[in-house]
Amino acid sequence: MTNGWVDVRNADVVLVMGGNPAENHPCGFKWAVEAKRHRNAKLVVVDPRFTRTASVADVYAPIRPGTDIAFLNGIIRYALETGRYHEEYVRIHTAGPYIVGEKFAFDDGLFSGFDPEKAAYDKSAWAYEPDPKTNGYQVDRTMKHPRCTLQLLKKHVERYTPEMVERICGTPKEQFLKVAEVVTSTGNAERVGTIMYALGWTQHSVGVQMIRAAATLQLLLGNVGRPGGGVNAMRGHSNIQGATDIAGVFDNLPGYLETPESEAVDLKKYLATVTPTTLNHQAWASMNYWSNYPKFMVSLLKSLYGDAATKENDWGYQWLPKIDGNYSWLYIYDDMYRGNSVRAGGTEPGPEGLLTFGFNPVGVGPNTSKIINALSKLKFLVVGDNYQIETATFWKAPKEYGGPDSSQIQTEVFQLPCSGFAETDGSFTNSARWLQWKWKALDPPGQAKTDQEVLARIFLAVRDLYRKEGGALPEAVLNVNWNYSTPASPDLGEVLKEINGKAVTDLKDKDGNLIRRAGQQLDGFGQLQDDGSTSCGCWIHSGVYTEAGNNAARRGTEDPTGLGMFPNWAFSWPANRRVLYNRASADAQGKPWDPTRPGIAWNGKLWVGDVPDIAPNSPPGQYGAFIQLPEGVGRLYAPSLNDGPFAEHYEATEAAIANPLHAKVTSSPVTVRFHSNKDVYGTRDQFPVVCTTYRLTEMYHYWTHHTNELNQLQPGFFIEIPEELAREKGIANGSRARVTSARGSIEGVAMVTRRLRQLTVDGQRVWHIGFPLHWGYEGDPNHVGPLANFLTPSAMDPNTWTPEFKTFLVRLEKAGAGVT
Repeated sequence: MTNGWVDVRNADVVLVMGGNPAENHPCGFKWAVEAKRHRNAKLVVVDPRFTRTASVADVYAPIRPGTDIAFLNGIIRYALETGRYHEEYVRIHTAGPYIVGEKFAFDDGLFSGFDPEKAAYDKSAWAYEPDPKTNGYQVDRTMKHPRCTLQLLKKHVERYTPEMVERICGTPKEQFLKVAEVVTSTGNAERVGTIMYALGWTQHSVGVQMIRAAATLQLLLGNVGRPGGGVNAMRGHSNIQGATDIAGVFDNLPGYLETPESEAVDLKKYLATVTPTTLNHQAWASMNYWSNYPKFMVSLLKSLYGDAATKENDWGYQWLPKIDGNYSWLYIYDDMYRGNSVRAGGTEPGPEGLLTFGFNPVGVGPNTSKIINALSKLKFLVVGDNYQIETATFWKAPKEYGGPDSSQIQTEVFQLPCSGFAETDGSFTNSARWLQWKWKALDPPGQAKTDQEVLARIFLAVRDLYRKEGGALPEAVLNVNWNYSTPASPDLGEVLKEINGKAVTDLKDKDGNLIRRAGQQLDGFGQLQDDGSTSCGCWIHSGVYTEAGNNAARRGTEDPTGLGMFPNWAFSWPANRRVLYNRASADAQGKPWDPTRPGIAWNGKLWVGDVPDIAPNSPPGQYGAFIQLPEGVGRLYAPSLNDGPFAEHYEATEAAIANPLHAKVTSSPVTVRFHSNKDVYGTRDQFPVVCTTYRLTEMYHYWTHHTNELNQLQPGFFIEIPEELAREKGIANGSRARVTSARGSIEGVAMVTRRLRQLTVDGQRVWHIGFPLHWGYEGDPNHVGPLANFLTPSAMDPNTWTPEFKTFLVRLEKAGAGVT
């Protein structure tokens, strides 16, 4: 999230796509309401349903689920055709002038470099054009060169006319043009707009490219880095951002450092692979802050292994696990179901045991039947949760979920009663990147224990076993730094100190002046070193717990900028910066584009305002605004993604129509699909209705249905059906309906509504329905319901391996009719 919740109030236009914040993020949505009240901001909503957010919008446009890229590319085309984009911003703050090499091409749905056997791209075909004069890359400051990224973008989106948008999205041309006009009104220095999105963009086989299209649009309009601008992700839980920061996925270490691959046999080779080279060009240089990668990594290794990590043993690098393939969770479940590892050519056994904490894979995962059958093949399963969730009782799932008879399941299940979030202290990192300390409300009941105590006790027991019995690579366990005052139940304040980082030895500046004594907390990641003199558990969070104390616990309400930055409220990573890329809020001379909403400004000596996202004393013209990128500028063109440098519309894995842009390549050619006998995919001739899932204000994911007092707010599962489709199927409001996909069938109460409408797509009538995902077969017996993900497919985005929950094909029937 580039800007944050409070900053939304500074916008002139708020575009909401892929989310429903009025319902799912009501405390955050108030800032969009503030923008309407105090700035007369226009709220634009594009959504398949007429949601609670849409009900207060100035402009609403319907859209077919999964076609957001076509809609966004249509707006980009509109901006370029009409000149309603911020040209000077594009020139100085984006890769618009960068020239792309001659190998790049896009033809009939495929980018250059596609390997059909591997179903993958060779991304070297998308490289920038080298410049032998600067040992960097060629640029054209006029942005007229036919292969500069701005001109290539124009060529790429020229197919996305208003008529094509209507043909793909089903959005009436007139409504699309209303949206395009309002959104592009911010393509100048005087106005600014923001985009708010959620899982309605993320959970697609092209989810990353949907967000990529939004970033491209915002860069083109000059809306990134400015107060009231940005691309703002609305997380579904209060600490999703924090979990991601601290390595919530297999290929990340804390602070988004890359997990080493097996080929990186030592630290030197690893750092050479992951540390980016600065892409110098004829404009200004990139600060390329990732060039400090060795400092971040060595400090992390010192945090992990303490005194055992020395220069002689590569700071303990060899003790870190290495990856030899994809270990995202759906790959693990695929191995579990098959009983062997596909990565190893089927020669290695699949997992025999699983520990799952704070996660309900039977409810959360796609293709529920496959997950239940996968768990049935384990020797043991450990579930840490504060309720008896479906994963803990997968062996007694109702027969319709297709699991083995319980008498045939040998899996031994252990449920560990863990605390709830109100029963522990610690920090939450919200969508705005704010680390905010919370204090527990009460102790866990009975024998329940906090997550940190449960995990600590497991670790200590495993370590004792290694001490007594040995094992493979014992150093990886025995050398872990575990210097907490109470080892079996670490104090989370101590953990936050460890995450912040400290001086291991006395730190001195280049002139020999003492900066920090050994053992003192660091002020921030600028003090990290690569010589073992500092430790840091997560470099981006450094500064959260300094010698001054726990900055996450601050609650200062001072607002010196008047823009809602509140610098003394909690801690915003990185460096307590409230708006990322804020150097782009000013022009080439350092003057704010809009003096009434200055992000930062150059006062002749320093950048002032928000914490500058650039060296504070670096004069205008020295460094580009996007200091994390080796180009130094925002990427209108993204050659690092696995599915193309430009966003392109592809149909969902289960496609409702042939792709009007390129029928031979209807869906993304690099979408990840599994191929076990449980991985079946539907076609539009069998399953003609588009289905999506969503959340409700009244329900808390898969948790509320365990609590009778709470689930009365929304007592049961329902299927939302358009009026016309319900009449066609003979389904009355309040009656029961059945929805069937290629994976199975569920029933629920029919909620016949006008919030969904028939769309004409490529000359065909397309219906879509939806239902919420909060129920399951565990919990209050009076309020159980079907698991929504029983119907969803195991198809994933090739960049993040996020499942495609939001668009899949089904058949709708009146309950009791037809054959499933």
